[in-house]
Amino acid sequence: MLSGGDGGPLTAASPSKESSTAFSSLSATVTLVTTASVLLLAIAVILSSGGGSPGDPSVIPIVGAVGPESFAFDSNGDGPYTGVSDGRIIKWQRNESRWIDFAVTSPERDGCEGVARRDNRAREHVCGRPLGLCFSPKNGNLYVADAYMGLIVVRPSGGLPIQVATHVQGVRIGLTNSLDIDPISGVIYFTDSSNMYQRRNYIAAIVSGENTGRLMKYDPETKQVSIILTNLKFPNGVSLSKDGDFLVVAETTTCRILKLWLKTEKAGKVETILELPGFPDNIKRNNKGEFWVGIHSKRRNLMKWVLSTNSWVGNALANLPFDITKAYSYLDSVSGYGLGVRINENGNVLEVLDGMSGRRWKHVSEVLEENKNLWIGSVEMPFAIKEKLLR
Repeated sequence: MLSGGDGGPLTAASPSKESSTAFSSLSATVTLVTTASVLLLAIAVILSSGGGSPGDPSVIPIVGAVGPESFAFDSNGDGPYTGVSDGRIIKWQRNESRWIDFAVTSPERDGCEGVARRDNRAREHVCGRPLGLCFSPKNGNLYVADAYMGLIVVRPSGGLPIQVATHVQGVRIGLTNSLDIDPISGVIYFTDSSNMYQRRNYIAAIVSGENTGRLMKYDPETKQVSIILTNLKFPNGVSLSKDGDFLVVAETTTCRILKLWLKTEKAGKVETILELPGFPDNIKRNNKGEFWVGIHSKRRNLMKWVLSTNSWVGNALANLPFDITKAYSYLDSVSGYGLGVRINENGNVLEVLDGMSGRRWKHVSEVLEENKNLWIGSVEMPFAIKEKLLR
C-alpha cells in the first residue's frame, strides 16, 4: 500500500477527477504565465528609458559594442576610458575624435568582438563585462570591477589585466559591479551585487528582491579582501566622500542611497539619506564633494508592488522558464528616459537632469562631472553622451 505524507493511504483518483485536476493545473499555469508576461511587458515600459540618435552632436558612437557603463580619466586628464559589452576597455582620443582599444578584461577573445548589438550576453562570462573603473592616484593603475572576472587591475600601458580578487572567505564574488579608491591608503571599496544571479540575469536579481549583495574592501598592502556590509539588495554604485569619512552606496532594488560612516564617532553606522524616484546605478563624486547619481529609469507604482515583500510576483517573474533579462531587452524600445541627480553629502537634491527637453538619455548608468562637462553612460546603448555644464 502507498502511504501519504501523514502516513495514511494514498488512493488513486478516478479518471474524471484526474482529468479535472490536470485541466485546473494547466489553466492555473496558463494564467500565471499570461499574467507574468503582461507584468513583464509593463515592467519593460517602466524600466525603459528614452532613446537617442548617434547623429546628435553630444552623442559619441561606439563601434562594435554597446554599453559604456562607467568612465574614468587618467592622471594626465586623458580619456575617458570606459568598458563595453565585448569585454574591451576603450579610451577616447580627443585629438583624433575616436575610441582606441586600451585593454581587455579576459584573455579569451574567441567570439567576443564583432558580435551583433546586445548579443554579447551569451559570451559575457567568457569575454568579461567591465563595469565600474577607477584609476589609483598612488600608482596610476586602472582598477576594474568586471561582472565575471572579479576585481582586476590594468597597468598604465594597457593590455591584459591582473586578477586582484575573485573570492572572499572562500566564496566566489558573484557580480562585481562598482568601485572607488581611497587616494591616501589605496584601499579599494567595491560592490558585489548578487551571489544568486549573474549580470546577464540582472533583471531577475532586481525583481526577485533577493538580498545576497555585499559591500567589500581590498587592502593592497595586505592583499586581503574583507566584507563590510551584507544583506544588501543589489548594491550598485559606491563612492567615497571628499574627506574620506564615509561611503555612499546605491541600492538599486530599493531605490535608496545608503551612507556608511568609516570615521568619526559614527563609524560603522549605516543611514538611508535619500529615497529616489527611480533605480540608481553608479555614483560619482565631483570636485566640490557632491555626488552625481545615474538613474536607469523611473519606478512606478506597479514596480513598487512587484518589489514589495508581500508580493509573490517578483519571484514568479524571476523563475519563469525563459530569460527575463533577454525578454526585457527585446521590449526596451518603448519610450521613457533616464535621470541624473546631483546631491550633497546629506542626501539633499541639488539638481535633476533627465531625458526630456531634447536630451538623448537611455538606460543611464552614470553621470560623471569632469572639466565642466558631463559624461553620461548607459548599460545598453551604443554610444556615450557628453554635455556641457551650464552652471
